[in-house]
Amino acid sequence: MANPKSLSLIILSVLAIASAEVFFEERFDDGWEKRWVVSDWKKDENTAGQWNYTSGKWYGDANEKGIQTSEDYRFYAISAEFPEVNNKDKTLVFQFSVKHEQKLDCGGGYMKLLSGEVDQKKFGGDTPYSIMFGPDICGYSTKKVHAILNYNGSNHLIKKEVPCETDQLSHVYTFIIRPDATYSILVDNVEKQTGSLYSDWDLLPPKKIKDPEAKKPEDWDDKEFIPDPEDKKPEGYDDIPKEIPDPDAKKPEDWDDEEDGEWTPPTIANPEYKGPWKAKKIKNPNYKGKWKAPMIDNPDFKDDPHLYVYPNLKYVGIELWQVKSGTLFKNVLLCDDPEYAKKLAEDTWGKQKDAEKAAFEEAEKKREEEEKEDPADTDADEDEDESEDTEGEEDSEVKEDDSADTKDDVHDESEDTEGEEDSEVKEDDSADTKDDVHDEL
Repeated sequence: MANPKSLSLIILSVLAIASAEVFFEERFDDGWEKRWVVSDWKKDENTAGQWNYTSGKWYGDANEKGIQTSEDYRFYAISAEFPEVNNKDKTLVFQFSVKHEQKLDCGGGYMKLLSGEVDQKKFGGDTPYSIMFGPDICGYSTKKVHAILNYNGSNHLIKKEVPCETDQLSHVYTFIIRPDATYSILVDNVEKQTGSLYSDWDLLPPKKIKDPEAKKPEDWDDKEFIPDPEDKKPEGYDDIPKEIPDPDAKKPEDWDDEEDGEWTPPTIANPEYKGPWKAKKIKNPNYKGKWKAPMIDNPDFKDDPHLYVYPNLKYVGIELWQVKSGTLFKNVLLCDDPEYAKKLAEDTWGKQKDAEKAAFEEAEKKREEEEKEDPADTDADEDEDESEDTEGEEDSEVKEDDSADTKDDVHDESEDTEGEEDSEVKEDDSADTKDDVHDEL
């Protein structure tokens, strides 16, 4: 018989999920094409890629499908409209599943939430967005989840590192923003980062700053170690030569003093010579520590109690540049209840992950067997793939500045990380991040 307390908790959980407000939920079932609009962005340049409706090459459930990029070296842009959302006094939960079947070397798997009126047929890199969220992978240095928030017309990248998954299986990414201006980022229903919108993005000026009028007192001693005044130079120390005659050197037998001059042995470094004398260091008894200017209230800081609010969210979109195609998106959700999102993830990804992994391992086994049967073709394919990867990364870097959300829109991440890669801001252009975020992104 069930424990009454446990039963009560289950009932409350079910009621909470039942009361969740779902703003947008896309399972990509029949009729999905009517809800999504493929953009004409880059179509005139013949670089617009084609989306495939598929369950992928390996999966846990053949009936669960999504949309997948299908052509290499192409731009992709697609969006869906939903009834306008204002998250004031509400928790906002943005979640989706993404799988990189192509073993992504450099590219993103982000999605965007857009506000106001958007011409969906023109949606692309230049289109302003409110939130951009999702994984980004590029080489060995960039393997993280991006979370970019637009505030007063500027895009701001999260300052904390959030690791992403890098394999060829499906993973669920969840971004939760709460009315108290706290947030959480989850991967596969596991919290990877949490904190405050105030501290983890530079949306507002800092509350406290160093007093610009403060000066270090003249008598402030910030030398942690000083020469020992009791230490004395040993007698004769300065008379020790740097070099001495090599004791093992011998005068050559054919040396003629009259013709060659007086023979002198070559010199070697003197092992007794220790360099210029210096007194040993001791702890400074007057050391006061490194001086720091006192912190004062920042006169430029003005709090915004609605920092978390996006008053007119209306579209969800995907905008990417892909060197290698094969990224598949599924199960997109926008709601106000983290528990509802968690249950959706468990009912889809959670129930299928083991079967999907088994299918992937079987596909890899089959591929390896085929390679053993025809190693010549395999070597040729690997050489071709390597060439494409190199060209692709170069091409991706060239196209980074094409995508619209420019670096100027993003806070200079290097100011906060003091030289942390950005590098970090080197992303491919379709990921607006790469323009919004990376110096390289």
